[in-house]
Amino acid sequence: MTPTQKWPEQGWAFLQLLLVASVSHAEEPVCRQRGDPENPLLSKNGDIILGGDVLFSYKLERQKRFLHEPTSATTIDLQFAQAMLFAIEEINNSTDLLPGLSVGYKIYDTCGSVARSVGVTLALANGNENVSVPSKTSCTKPAYVQAIIGETSSSPTIAVATVIGPFFVPVISHFATCACLSDKTKYPSFLRTIPSDYYQSRALAHLVKYFRWTWVGAIRSNNDYGNNGMATFTETAQQLGVCLEYSVSFFRTDPYAKIQRILDIIKASTSRVIVAFLSRADLNVLLPEFSYHNLSGYQWIGSESWIFDSQTAEMDIHHILNGSIGLSIPKAHITGLREFILDEKPLKSSNNELECTGHEDMTGVQNSFIDMSLMPLFNNVYKGVYAVAHALHNILSCNKTCNKTVQLDPFMVSFLVKIHFTTKEGDEVHFNENGDPAAKYDIINWQPRENGTVEFVTVGLYDVSLTTEKQLKLQNKSLIWARNSKQVPVSVCSEKCRPGTRKVLQKGRPVCCYDCIRCAEGEISNITDSVTCVRCLPEFWSNERRDACIKKEAVFLSYEEIMGALLTAVALFGACMAIGVILIFFKYRKTPIVRANNSELSFLLLFSLILCFLCSLTFIGQPSDWSCMFRHVAFGITFVLCISCLLGKTIVVLMAFRATRPGSNVKKWFGQTQQRLCVTAFTLIQVIICIIWLTTSPPFPFKNFKEIKDKITLECALGSVVGFWAVLGYIGLLAILCFIFAFLARKLPDNFNEAKFITFSMLIFSVVWITFIPAYISSPGKFSVAVEIFAILASSFGLLICIFIPKCYIILLKPENNTKRNMMGKKVPNSL
Repeated sequence: MTPTQKWPEQGWAFLQLLLVASVSHAEEPVCRQRGDPENPLLSKNGDIILGGDVLFSYKLERQKRFLHEPTSATTIDLQFAQAMLFAIEEINNSTDLLPGLSVGYKIYDTCGSVARSVGVTLALANGNENVSVPSKTSCTKPAYVQAIIGETSSSPTIAVATVIGPFFVPVISHFATCACLSDKTKYPSFLRTIPSDYYQSRALAHLVKYFRWTWVGAIRSNNDYGNNGMATFTETAQQLGVCLEYSVSFFRTDPYAKIQRILDIIKASTSRVIVAFLSRADLNVLLPEFSYHNLSGYQWIGSESWIFDSQTAEMDIHHILNGSIGLSIPKAHITGLREFILDEKPLKSSNNELECTGHEDMTGVQNSFIDMSLMPLFNNVYKGVYAVAHALHNILSCNKTCNKTVQLDPFMVSFLVKIHFTTKEGDEVHFNENGDPAAKYDIINWQPRENGTVEFVTVGLYDVSLTTEKQLKLQNKSLIWARNSKQVPVSVCSEKCRPGTRKVLQKGRPVCCYDCIRCAEGEISNITDSVTCVRCLPEFWSNERRDACIKKEAVFLSYEEIMGALLTAVALFGACMAIGVILIFFKYRKTPIVRANNSELSFLLLFSLILCFLCSLTFIGQPSDWSCMFRHVAFGITFVLCISCLLGKTIVVLMAFRATRPGSNVKKWFGQTQQRLCVTAFTLIQVIICIIWLTTSPPFPFKNFKEIKDKITLECALGSVVGFWAVLGYIGLLAILCFIFAFLARKLPDNFNEAKFITFSMLIFSVVWITFIPAYISSPGKFSVAVEIFAILASSFGLLICIFIPKCYIILLKPENNTKRNMMGKKVPNSL
């Protein structure tokens, strides 16, 4: 700290020393009550004094008879005072509680002023006597009252509890509900017999959620009661998914412009539910304006301050609040209280502002003073007085007598927190460590009657002591809603997203405002207001409504569909053609055209073509382990057998031409035996390739989920790709050799040169299979199978037509050309 910073502190310390010195030498007493003494409105002496802070907002006129109804604020708080007096009288008449001691009271009028509340509270703590003591005598003395019952509302109670807390004088409120008062570090001597607004606010949020209102407005009192209560409500509502479209505050002294602004906000809103966390006095100011502007059709949710108030219901002449629902202190009954209030007895205030002679006639009087609708709150006053009595009973060790020498100040609060007793009506009274009672609320519904009055019907219960799912319980009663409707009103920013859609938040708006977007293909949502869509398992796909996953249809080339049936018919037709050719060749087997170029190879070739046509059928139908392996093996071997026969026939043509040359022994080296061995060897190589393929990595059935999104393509996976292309490559190699040999023999001198037809057939074969490769790779699902079948059939038909149809044409239609001379290319001389 710098020297310049030390000077102010040193100067202040020096000034304090001077003040202490001057006071110590003064002859005036140091303890003197400042200001005018404060007189209670109602008082009675006793061994133990209880204080009371009550709001008597207006002075009562002294009347011989109660012919005119006093102001509502006055009568209600007068009833609170009467409840306190009734409890004190019961205790004084009891032999079990505080025997031998009398309980007195000092009840002050706070006039609704926070400053006055603090003043009268200090008066209750200090007493009224104006005392002076010598400077050496301590000013500290026991509190004048043992406890203070009051205040009625939260804001003055906060001020009172703050001021009186350091003096350890308990303040027990019957109607101050602000959750902030549960803070024992700030308000160590405060207790209450009404639950904290923390529980009420949460209960209101759960009530709103129960009826699925997710878009609500809110009006609160602009004081500790409303602001703290609404803060807890907002926090809980957000956790439950409820949004506030607006939240406005109001206090009864606000200018009319503030009321007009509230009206404009409500009219411009889209929410149909209004949570009114208002004090009774604030609502009574707003209600006439709501009626004047015909603010009907809104569903009101009320706090306990006004939801059970009959005077508020009487003010609602246009039935704006009909159908309101809210929380109230549970119903209670105090035996004898009504009779006590109506009993004619002297009641005189110390300042002569309130006076009853005891001779007033209350018979037949109908006014708010004798209205017992607020009995639950009177019961809170009653329990507060009894709580003090039980605590004193324990502190003073009362049995038949009480120990009057015990000092009460340091122990009163701690004993109050520990008390646990049952009233004569069976209500349990106890406090938790924060000085709060157990939270329990009735759910009240304003239901209009035929005579124009409103009945407060209990339709449910909210009990915090139960488990979370059981706390809110509505009875099986018909509720009345706004405009006397029996249908639960709807108040949402956006309609619920049905199953099959998901919520997408609207930019810049609360989470309750969203758009409903349909789930993408393959995704579903099967609950209302889903925030995400769930992707179906690979074997399933979303239905049309996108609310359920259905098993995908298995797709494969089947015999039942048109394509499969057509390909089957073509394959069978090709096989039948080959069989027909065999029959023709067998019948004319001794003719030169059949015997030419080794008829044995011709029959073997025709047989292999039949197998080629039939092997295509193995590609049709649902794939299985055996069918996948058999179809590719059968295809590979039959085609190699076919090409081997053609290769043998081509070599025979070439060898036959060379054998006609002088001195040639080619025919010796390529006779029928060698031809058979050649075909067998070429075919055996393909068999070995297929065996290696099947033993290492054979084809297998495969479910393809990617080809068609909403279907399962059943196909045969190749297993070893090398094996598949080895089979095709070997077929292609033989085809190329056959094509080369046939091309070389195409111009050999004979009339029926079979090499020309083999060349054409191999040309067609090559074109088909060269085209097959890109078509096969690019075709999806079962179409790739169809392409493969088409290639097999096309190449088979090419071989059959190019090689055998010309021979059949000569055999059947040109038999005169079916001669050996004609086969050798020799011309027949013209006959003379």
